[in-house]
Amino acid sequence: MGLGVGIFLLAVGAVLAFAIHVTTSGVDLHTIGYILMGVGALGIVLSLIFWSSWGGPGYVRRNGTTTTTIDDRPI
Repeated sequence: MGLGVGIFLLAVGAVLAFAIHVTTSGVDLHTIGYILMGVGALGIVLSLIFWSSWGGPGYVRRNGTTTTTIDDRPI
């Protein structure tokens, strides 16, 4: 899950938890909203934690391999 999906889930969860005032039988929309907000917040936090390991934009990987040769010929 990326940062955009986390923000989307957080927004949809907030709408369901705070802006919807509908009573339904069998499904509590407020609870679903809180669950979506939690999943979205967790996704955002994990995306920010692992951002450096994924590289992020402008990531350049440099290979630091160096080879040396020894010349055995007498001077």
